[in-house]
Amino acid sequence: MTEKADYSDVESRRSQSSRRRMTTGRKLTYAIGLPILRAIVSFLNATYRVEKRIGSDIADRVIADQGTAYVPCYWHSQHLVLSWLMRDWIRRGFKAGFIVSASVDGEVPARLAGKFGAEVIRGSAANTGALVLRDAQQMMKRGVSIVTTSDGPLGPAFEFKAGTVLMARIGGAPMVPIGYAADRAWVLKTWDRFMIPKPFAKVAIAVGEPIEVPRSLSPEQTEELRLQMQTAIQSLIEESQAAVGSR
Repeated sequence: MTEKADYSDVESRRSQSSRRRMTTGRKLTYAIGLPILRAIVSFLNATYRVEKRIGSDIADRVIADQGTAYVPCYWHSQHLVLSWLMRDWIRRGFKAGFIVSASVDGEVPARLAGKFGAEVIRGSAANTGALVLRDAQQMMKRGVSIVTTSDGPLGPAFEFKAGTVLMARIGGAPMVPIGYAADRAWVLKTWDRFMIPKPFAKVAIAVGEPIEVPRSLSPEQTEELRLQMQTAIQSLIEESQAAVGSR
């Protein structure tokens, strides 16, 4: 009889196609580099001047709705600032979880999320999708909201993934669109066009109304919700751009 696989350990969830493993040298590098990276990110976020908070009443309502799981959604390129927003929500009592790749490259963001006080699911849609959905459902049953970069992990950039709609449906959790803009920023030449606002940049952050996901969804309804969320996030970004004059 075949022994049942145990996926509770992150090593069992790593892609077997990759030869990269968590070696002693890599562990040492992460141990030294993580505090430095965290200090840099903390410094940058501390310098940003938040000129406007659009939908702050919506954010307050979501945070105060203890025991209800949500799915906050934003683009992968906006993770630097909006993950820090999630940290602030967590400090106000919001229970959050992040899905982070099981690869060794996911070690740093997983540890950062842990430092924020968030729970972490290790895995990806490509390699352990069913396990990720199972873990997400269990978390949402406990009232933990699953934060997603909804065009990740590999894009295309700014294209909302149907998998996020499926996860929200399984967990019975409304999706919350979020976006931001800065008046000046570096945009990296990566697939997601990762954005790093320059020190002391003016920033506007926007949170949209939660979008409910019915328990029963046809493929057509799934596509409608996917496009609705994609449009909502882009609209919030444009509204934020107008607020800081970055158009």
